[in-house]
Amino acid sequence: MVERYAREEMKNLWTQEAKYDAWLKVEKAAVKAWNRLGLIPDEACEKICANASFSVARIDEIEATTKHDVIAFLTSVSESLGEESRFVHYGMTSSDCIDTAVALQMRDSLSLILQDVNELMEALKKRALEHQHTLMVGRSHGIHGEPITFGLVLAIWYDEIHRHLKALQETMKVISAGKISGAMGNFAHAPLELEEYVCEELGLTPAPASNQVIQRDRYARLMSDLALLASSCEKIAIAIRHYQRTEVYEAEEYFSPGQKGSSAMPHKRNPVLTENITGLCRMIRSYAIPAMENVALWHERDISHSSVERFILPDGFITTDFMLKRLTGVIEKLVVYPENMMKNLNLTGGLVFSQRILLELPLQGVSREDAYKIVQRNAMKVWADLQQGKSALNEKGESLYLQHLLGDEELREKLSEEAIRACFDYGYYTKNVGGIFSRVFG
Repeated sequence: MVERYAREEMKNLWTQEAKYDAWLKVEKAAVKAWNRLGLIPDEACEKICANASFSVARIDEIEATTKHDVIAFLTSVSESLGEESRFVHYGMTSSDCIDTAVALQMRDSLSLILQDVNELMEALKKRALEHQHTLMVGRSHGIHGEPITFGLVLAIWYDEIHRHLKALQETMKVISAGKISGAMGNFAHAPLELEEYVCEELGLTPAPASNQVIQRDRYARLMSDLALLASSCEKIAIAIRHYQRTEVYEAEEYFSPGQKGSSAMPHKRNPVLTENITGLCRMIRSYAIPAMENVALWHERDISHSSVERFILPDGFITTDFMLKRLTGVIEKLVVYPENMMKNLNLTGGLVFSQRILLELPLQGVSREDAYKIVQRNAMKVWADLQQGKSALNEKGESLYLQHLLGDEELREKLSEEAIRACFDYGYYTKNVGGIFSRVFG
C-alpha cells in the first residue's frame, strides 16, 4: 500500500532494473580501475564501458538454471559484449559487486530522506514561529500542568528532528563505503589500489578492512537511525491525535472538501493521517532488529543477511520517505484553534498558577512544607467545586482558585491581594519563550 503512494524517485532506486544498473556501475568502475593499473587494454575498457548492458528478463531466465543472481547478471552482461567480456568481474567476488552497489543505492536513498527531513523541519519551524505566543496548557500524565505556548511544542519537535538530521548525516558517511577486496577480503587477487580507484570513481570511501562483505554494523546503524527518527515522528503524530480529540479539540488535521470520516457517522472528522503515520512508524522500527541481527554472520560471511536486506532496505527507505512526506503535509496544513487552547487553559479554574503561589511564599519566610499545604488545600477546594459543576470563572472572569486564595486568611497574612493577583499572569510563563527560540532556531 505504501509503495502505491510513494514517490517515484525513491521507488525507482529499488527496482530490479535499478539494482542491476548499480551492479553494472560497479563492474564498469572495476574495469576502469584495472585499465588504470595496466591489466585491461584501453580498447577493451572502452568497449566494455560503452557497450556493456543487461536484460532483467534474460537474467531471470539464466538464474532459473544457475540459481545464482550475480552469475546470471554477468552472463547477461557478457552477451552484450565480445571477447572483452573476459575482463568483467576480474579478480572480484559477488559481494564486491553487490555490497558496493548497495552502498550506492543506500547513499542515494538517504539523500532523499535527508531532503524529507529538512522539509519537515522547515514546516515545523514555520508553524513554531507562527504560534510562538499562542497560549495553551502544558500537560504531564495527561493532566493540566502550567501554561506554555504551542510554538514551544513545535520548537521542541523541530529540535528533536534536527538531532536525527545530524545523526543521519553522520550515518551517510558510514554507509557510503565500498569494497573490492576479494572472496575473503585478503586482496589476494587484486591490489588495494583497485578498491581505491573503484571507490573514487563511484564517490564512495574504501572500507579500511572487509572480509567477503561490508560489515553489517553499518546497515544496522542506518536502520536504527531511521527507527529513532520514526519514533520521534510517531510522537508528533500521537500528540496531534490527542489535540484532535473532541474533548480537547485544540488542533486537527485539515479536512478537505468532500472528504468523509465515517461510513456510518457523517459528522466524523478523524485523525486518519496521523493514525496512518503511527502505524508506518511501527513498521519502520521493526526493521531495526533484523538489521542488528545481520551483524553476526558466520566467520567471513554467510548469506543469512541477504534475504533480510531484500525486505528492510527497500521497504525501510520507501516507507520512511512516504511517512515523512505525509507528516510534513500534516504539519503544513494543521488547523490550530487558539481559542480552544485558551478555553482549556482556563478549564481547571486557575490551578495552573499553583506553583507561582508556592514559590512566592518562601520569599515571605514561609517554609516550603507549610507553603505546599496552603497552596494544595485551596487547590483541592477547586477540584471539589469543579466536581459539583461550578463554573471555572465567575462573572468577573476571576478563577475559582483565585477566589479561594483571596479568602484564605493564613495566606493573606503573607501575601497581599495585589501580590496574589499578580501571580495569575500568563506572561510570567512565556517570558523566556523568545530565548528558547533563539537557542533552537538562532
